Amino acid sequence: MLRSMTGFGYCEYTENEITFTVEIKTVNHRYTDIFLRMPKQLSAYEEKVRSIVNSRISRGKVDIYINYDNKSPQAQEVLLDENLAKAYFNALKKITEELGLRDDISASSLARFPDILKVEKQENDEMTGKILEKAVNLAIDELIEMRTREGEKLKDSFMSNLSVIEAYTEKIRKKAPFVVKEYKEKLENRLSELIDLSRLDPARIAAEVALFADKCNIDEELVRLSSHVMQMREMLENGSPVGKKADFLIQEMNREINTIGSKASDLEITRNVVELKSEVEKLREQIQNIE
Repeated sequence: MLRSMTGFGYCEYTENEITFTVEIKTVNHRYTDIFLRMPKQLSAYEEKVRSIVNSRISRGKVDIYINYDNKSPQAQEVLLDENLAKAYFNALKKITEELGLRDDISASSLARFPDILKVEKQENDEMTGKILEKAVNLAIDELIEMRTREGEKLKDSFMSNLSVIEAYTEKIRKKAPFVVKEYKEKLENRLSELIDLSRLDPARIAAEVALFADKCNIDEELVRLSSHVMQMREMLENGSPVGKKADFLIQEMNREINTIGSKASDLEITRNVVELKSEVEKLREQIQNIE
């Protein structure tokens, strides 16, 4: 299936009293660019999350926001800052000695000072990592579903563009054989106005016409252009990821069209070339949103 690069996915997943909330959104980008924001207690899992995203999303700017709530008893840990506690104790002892106060320093009184005791949630076990992985994958599932719906809508537009390109290419193909014949007639008419054609060597005219025919021959360019259109159709039918390959094919289409335009000396062909460029540009703009 063809997938757009624009999408949104959300998941709230709970297991073993651990709840993860994962929000992920993607927009157009030439490569895969991941911005991840998650609590520092989960920093050990950052590479794992990035690996999951890279394995399932091949192109786009990806913003991921992860929050969690761990109510399991084993997640709570009280941390003591021993150096800070000693510093507070020494300061209090100095105050009692210098001011002659009663020494009533106790553990409970020290614990009231800020930052001596901290309650933190430690997240470094395998179970938490597996729960996070499930939540991330569920959010990506929703994201991919949305990107696929958008991609299929774009696919219809792409196919329509390609049909128009094929139609203009066919018009040029039908007109091309008559260009040389019309040139020969124009050349003879022009010469007849200047000189008596009966006195001119027919071989000279034939040589001039042959030279012109060689210069304006666009058969190869038309074949290659049709081949690129066919390859584009096949890629779109096969589904994502196709964005980077499609970019390259569009560049090649433009190359062939520009060559046809530079070789053609016919007004009708030139008009069709302009229309071809317009359709390929529409295709190029739309393909920027495809994974």
